[in-house]
Amino acid sequence: MKSTLLNMVLSLGIITIVAAGLLSWTFTITEEPIAQAKAQKQQDAIGQVLPGIAFNNDPGAEAVRIAVGTDSLTVFPALQDGALAGLAVESHDYNGFSGLITVMYGFNAQGDITGYAVMQHAETPGLGSKMGEWFCGQGHSIIGLNPKTANLTVSKDGGDVDAITAATITSRAFLRALGLANQAFDQYNAQQ
Repeated sequence: MKSTLLNMVLSLGIITIVAAGLLSWTFTITEEPIAQAKAQKQQDAIGQVLPGIAFNNDPGAEAVRIAVGTDSLTVFPALQDGALAGLAVESHDYNGFSGLITVMYGFNAQGDITGYAVMQHAETPGLGSKMGEWFCGQGHSIIGLNPKTANLTVSKDGGDVDAITAATITSRAFLRALGLANQAFDQYNAQQ
C-alpha cells in the first residue's frame, strides 16, 4: 500500500476496531469466572472469620448493606435456627499506607472478635502486608477482644494494640476499618 494519509487512517482504524473487539470478547468470557472467584473468596473468608460458630444458613445469600455514617458496609449474618450466632462484616479504610484496604471481620453474638481476613490491599510487602498475620499473633492479637470494652487503637495513640513494626499507618487503617465493622455490627443488632 502506498503511504498516504487515507491509507494510514484506514489501517489505524482497522487495527483499533480489531483491538476493541478482542478486548470486548476477553471481558465477556472472563467476567463470569472473575465474579465466581470473588464470591468463592468471600464465602471462604466468612468461614475463616467465624471459626467454631455453628450456623445453618448461607450468610452470603443473606448479606445486607448497613449504613455507617456516610459509608455503607456489607454484613453477612450467620444464623442458627433464625437466631444470630455471629456476623461477618466486610469493612475498609481508604487511608492505608498505599490506599484502600478491605478486611472482613467476624464477631460472635456478644460482639467479641472471632477472626479476620484481609480481602484486598496494596501495602508494602514485608511491612504493611503483615496485617494478615500480625493482629492474631502472640502479644498483639485482637481475637477474643470486644471493641466495646477494649481500646482498639495503636499503643502510640494510647490504645491497647501494638502496631505492626514500621507500619503504623497500615495498623491505624486496619483498626479504623475494625471500628467501622463494629459500628455495622451495632447497627445490624439495632435493626433486628
